Amino acid sequence: MLVARVNKLFRPFETFFKDEAASGIVLLVATVMALILANSSLSSFYYQVLEHPVSVGIGPFVLTESVQQWINDGLMAVFFFTVGMEIKREILRGELSAPGKATLPVVAALGGMVLPAIIYLAINWGAPTAHGWGIPIATDIAFALGVLTLAGRNVPRGLAVFLTALAIADDLGAIIVIALFLTEKLFYPALLAAGLVFLALLLLNKLGVRWIPAYLLLGIALWIAVFESGVHATLAGVLLGMAIPAEPRSGEQHSPLEKLECRLVPWVSFGILPIFALANAGITLQMEYFKEIVNTPVFWGVVLGLFLGKQLGVFLFSYALVRAGMATLPDEVSWGKLYGAGILCGIGFTMSIFIAGLSLKDPVSLEAAKLGIICASLVSGIVGVGVLRLMETLKKEVSARS
Repeated sequence: MLVARVNKLFRPFETFFKDEAASGIVLLVATVMALILANSSLSSFYYQVLEHPVSVGIGPFVLTESVQQWINDGLMAVFFFTVGMEIKREILRGELSAPGKATLPVVAALGGMVLPAIIYLAINWGAPTAHGWGIPIATDIAFALGVLTLAGRNVPRGLAVFLTALAIADDLGAIIVIALFLTEKLFYPALLAAGLVFLALLLLNKLGVRWIPAYLLLGIALWIAVFESGVHATLAGVLLGMAIPAEPRSGEQHSPLEKLECRLVPWVSFGILPIFALANAGITLQMEYFKEIVNTPVFWGVVLGLFLGKQLGVFLFSYALVRAGMATLPDEVSWGKLYGAGILCGIGFTMSIFIAGLSLKDPVSLEAAKLGIICASLVSGIVGVGVLRLMETLKKEVSARS
């Protein structure tokens, strides 16, 4: 009887966490909490906690970072670990596995990165903030797919699959940008050590080792080596994800990659990403300061890059590819619905804020970028859902007339 009551009590929570939009809702709540904390009487306490130094080490090896840096360098490495596994799974067996299926979302993702970067650079050309051109190239897959569910029950499955594949290709592009353009100084001995550890991980995979702790222990060593090398430590997570075996052990149904993804994704979606948002989305919104950051080229470069650049880049590159006969639209997806999905790609959030923290060192520019990301993501979500709902209404009206 007691067990039945407990199950009944927790059933609504189980239903919520299984909902596709749930992770986006939790992320949104964390963002609102960060904004409230940063603009309340608790703001000094909020920033003191984030800046508080924390030391972690074994013997003589000790790393001291602020709470915020541990979140951005440490916890986010787990997020990038799941991204690496997701990319590998999609390349091997998913929507990016066959050229015919992958061409349209990959090219659309490319367009959704090139045009936002061009718009941002055009607005910030000649200024130190031009280094932030990578900020508007990202799409937040959790938010975008969560918002897509708000467009109604009749959203074609092909559109959701297209948006998912595009966001994963987009993540891969953002990772390449971080690795190639947001690394300041390299410490080559540590970089060599990281390369050797990564080769050891690939060798374990090749030898058929399926014992997950072996990969995780080497993953910790890889994170330390990458951290010391000057390359952002989160990229160790991507490399580790790529090295996890995607084939199950003989006699088993699920591979280590599937097991780890299944276990980690809920923790990342409902734990790590909201913590990241709570630590990084806090922006001072006092009127005078608000006016100052809204009038910066960074703010408008990010807003226009994400909102206009994303939708135009995704749509125009997709249109050119289909018209050239090199790809076809997904089943039941019209050009109007694809344009609506392109607007949703302007929801940058997690990855955009992450790239902003790496590329902009000036506090005012960083806050302007964060505000631009939040504004562009909000507008992209509202307008994207509106366009998709309008396309569905028009489709029903045409069907009724015929």
